[in-house]
Amino acid sequence: MSTSKKVVVIGGTGLVGSKAVAILRNAGHEAVAASSRNGINAFTGEGLQAALAGADAVIDVSNLMSFDEPVIRNFFATSSRNLTEAEKSAGVRHHVVLSIVGTSGLSGNPYVGGKQAQEEAVKASGQDYTIVRATQFYEFLDALADAYADGAGLKVPDIAFQPIAAADVAAALVKVALENPRNGIVDLAGPDRGAFAQVMRSYLAAKGDGRAVGVDASLGYFGAPVTATSLVPTGDFIQGRITLADWLRQQNNETKVEKS
Repeated sequence: MSTSKKVVVIGGTGLVGSKAVAILRNAGHEAVAASSRNGINAFTGEGLQAALAGADAVIDVSNLMSFDEPVIRNFFATSSRNLTEAEKSAGVRHHVVLSIVGTSGLSGNPYVGGKQAQEEAVKASGQDYTIVRATQFYEFLDALADAYADGAGLKVPDIAFQPIAAADVAAALVKVALENPRNGIVDLAGPDRGAFAQVMRSYLAAKGDGRAVGVDASLGYFGAPVTATSLVPTGDFIQGRITLADWLRQQNNETKVEKS
């Protein structure tokens, strides 16, 4: 009896989605890399019925980068409603969606407000689901450095930080999708926890960036007030394997290969 599954990855051509598709295919599963590029659009509903036919699970890592809260809330909520309705019609047993650790307490951030709307739509859908909340990705540390630039250095909030590699996020999503639905939330974080400032110092130093990193306790996170543990799990969580140091070495090696 075949143990191969069909998994549709919404946003399957993006940073995390493409990695999830590769993991699934390498393990012998059928993975559909769904995106608007190939006529599958969760927001409009285009192509969903055909894509979901015979699927066992859906992993939703679709995204819209916007800080216009009504726009982002509408995108995530509408996409989730369309997906879960199509899944129920197709007999899909498990809806897995990627969200953000700390979503419940970061409502001042417009993007997180969109993720809250997404979570609410999934919970209310009647479809079996698992919400996987991840911490910030290593891949976005450059963007964080730019966002917290202050003169010749950086000023960051006085909070804990536990970023994770996108590859570990993809692996966790695949593992969860192939398991039974939890109809609840699981947290996901990297293997190393430290002060936000120290993580950024380590990152910048490894890149040869000499900017100093200071702390300002009055700062929030992209519009949201924060506490010491706003961006890290406070209970049980799935732990990634790739440390920041290992990830940085990998990036450095890839850069050397590209230049050779």
